[in-house]
Amino acid sequence: MDRFIPICENRDFRRAYARGKSFVTPVIVVYVIKNRYHALRVGITTSKKIGNAVQRNRSRRVIREAVRALAPGIKNGYDLVLVARTKTPFVKSTEVTRALEQQLEKAGVLE
Repeated sequence: MDRFIPICENRDFRRAYARGKSFVTPVIVVYVIKNRYHALRVGITTSKKIGNAVQRNRSRRVIREAVRALAPGIKNGYDLVLVARTKTPFVKSTEVTRALEQQLEKAGVLE
């Protein structure tokens, strides 16, 4: 699947935080939980700890591009909540992609 459905509802984010399995790197935190929709759903969050609006938007953009690159190899039926860390706006997008791929491999979500 090369497309993913965005997670927009607060209850879905809270469900992932409460019941999902987390995988942490200095660049990104990944929460993984199964869903009932048999589709890949992705939510991206950045807090004000990341920096100003420019840095938060860059973090979201870089994470979204990393997910877009890896989406064809990710199994359907999972919710992924990706949380930017303070390092995220300052690293190259290839590093974010590599970190995300390692965490998804650890989670057993990659095909």
